[in-house]
Amino acid sequence: MRYLKQVWLIPLLLVLAWTHTAALAADDDSWAPTPPRLGYIDGEVSYWRPGAEDWARARPNLALAEGDALYTGNDANLEVQFDRRSFVRADEDTQLSLVAQEAHRIQFSITSGLASFDMRSMETGDAVEVSTPNAVFLIEHPGYYRVEVGTRDTHFIVHRGGEATVTTSDGRSLSIYPSEDIVITAGNPVQVATYAAPSPDAWDRWNDERSDRIGDSISARYLPPEVYGAEELDYHGHWRVVPTYGAVWIPSGMSVGWVPYSTGYWVWDPYYEWTWVDDAPWGWAPFHYGRWVSIDGYWAWAPGPVVRRPRYSPALVGFMVRNGDVSARLSVGLPGLWWVALSWGEPVIPWWGPPRHRGQAWWGGWGGPRIVNNVVIRQTTIVNVGEIHYHNATRPRAVLTVPADRFGRERMRPAAEDRFRSAEFTPVRGELPVKPTRASLFGGAPKGAQPPREVVARPVVSTRAPRERARPLNDAPRRARTEAVPDAHYVIPPARRIEDRRTLPRPPLGAEAGPERTPPPRPPRYDEVRRAATPPAADRPRAQGSGRPEARPAPPAAAERRQAPAREQATERREVPPTRPAATVRGQPAERGDARPAPGPAAPSVMGPPANRPSMRPSTEAPRGRPEAVPQRGEAREERGQRPLPGQPASQVYRGRDRDGRGTR
Repeated sequence: MRYLKQVWLIPLLLVLAWTHTAALAADDDSWAPTPPRLGYIDGEVSYWRPGAEDWARARPNLALAEGDALYTGNDANLEVQFDRRSFVRADEDTQLSLVAQEAHRIQFSITSGLASFDMRSMETGDAVEVSTPNAVFLIEHPGYYRVEVGTRDTHFIVHRGGEATVTTSDGRSLSIYPSEDIVITAGNPVQVATYAAPSPDAWDRWNDERSDRIGDSISARYLPPEVYGAEELDYHGHWRVVPTYGAVWIPSGMSVGWVPYSTGYWVWDPYYEWTWVDDAPWGWAPFHYGRWVSIDGYWAWAPGPVVRRPRYSPALVGFMVRNGDVSARLSVGLPGLWWVALSWGEPVIPWWGPPRHRGQAWWGGWGGPRIVNNVVIRQTTIVNVGEIHYHNATRPRAVLTVPADRFGRERMRPAAEDRFRSAEFTPVRGELPVKPTRASLFGGAPKGAQPPREVVARPVVSTRAPRERARPLNDAPRRARTEAVPDAHYVIPPARRIEDRRTLPRPPLGAEAGPERTPPPRPPRYDEVRRAATPPAADRPRAQGSGRPEARPAPPAAAERRQAPAREQATERREVPPTRPAATVRGQPAERGDARPAPGPAAPSVMGPPANRPSMRPSTEAPRGRPEAVPQRGEAREERGQRPLPGQPASQVYRGRDRDGRGTR
């Protein structure tokens, strides 16, 4: 009996042990934000960080933090990546801010301008919140979402099968379905109306092309999907496979004597503290993931084995001091802080994060062997941080430094350290000895364009209050400038279950309706595309001495037809319909696609669409061919041989769409 009692306790002990192990694993693998990456800039773009004195000029590869605001000047646009296949892009004269970032939720705000959220994929439970002056939009499904914030009207347009929810400033929540244009008009109360989404224009097609290049990246096969910027590696380097490190990437076009972490600047991040921003267009993934190794005189980036969950680091360097004494040297402004790129398998000693995380050897996100002083370290081995020596410190010009009083405050090129031996340096344990200032918030970047004051001061609608931010820097003024963080109006959206997603009421059909949107042409059949790209056999003469036809260059007109997109080819076939049945030869039906006319008098063919047929092109482009009349509101469209349709057209776009001048872009 006593034995049975002991056996009964075994499952209980196993459950407790498993629970304790899971808790430790969850504690070690706690969530840390991967900052949104400012990956693309065209034109003058500026940004403001809480605590900064003024707006600064933005540079690519900037890691955004909560509270950061971006502004695009005239003829400028930008791209921010905030998930594995999720992007937000802003057009000119647009202010976009990152309000909050949590494990399964990210919030942006737009006070003026045009922005698009291209969500190619979303995990279950993730949400993107977009705050505007009169409403807040919640995105929980993949799709393409376009937000236009004007003086009075706010447009939220959904394409590519997306769905969203809008909550107005007076607390009403409504559903938004695919291919809809929700118009929010300021007033008391706020007016909400729905229209058919207009056809994609040049801005939408540009967004599609930017996102498509992500899915066709060659470098993506060597990296985890969560690593941003893999597509940039395709254009600026070469992948090689070496026995020791596996797949490595070698940058091309670098100057003689270049070493990692030498062309860029340090900036102060509210969460990750000192963060490296590289000047190279490819300078995101190689400086926040993986390690750098020297192979046959080349610096190569070794991402290591692909891991399930890569962990972002503000920089993968080893900070060092000389002889462990930094207080006296830093006080007089002499070079007293050095850094070097981590080599294969070496740990990073965090200077950021919670106190228990700082100063401890950490291999977060690294899937390869763990190496300290050329010795492979096992999981259970205790590593003495004070005895770590970095392998790359023995390489020529690999150790870099700047004067401590200019570290992170000015844009200056780091100098290679060649006066001291690597054995004289010791790693910095935990917090760095350099304190940030307001100039450190933008790394000494020059001043940038500032948005109009009325745009900055516009309040937005949000569903929750922002979290309490870190205290200002030591030299920040007592009255902190909050011009880039306007007040928010908070609303409480209704709590819904998963099965009640589509039970919210719909906004009414808009009364200010413009022309009716026509469906796009049907996609061509594969046989039509294949036959258009392959010349007929009769046009290929046989080569001498062989039974195969010889290729002959096609006439210019035929070449243009073969190079035309499939969509245009299908449109041309419908615009020139045959006036008689297909030709027959000796009683047999002609082959499919044979355009030769039948014997007999030829009937005149119609060379264009009927006069009452609307254009198949979006209204934002110049139509091909002769212009056509736009039907008035309520006018029934009458096709040949058909009776008028009852009622009024339902798929009508917003009439005042181009009031702000953006509808013609």
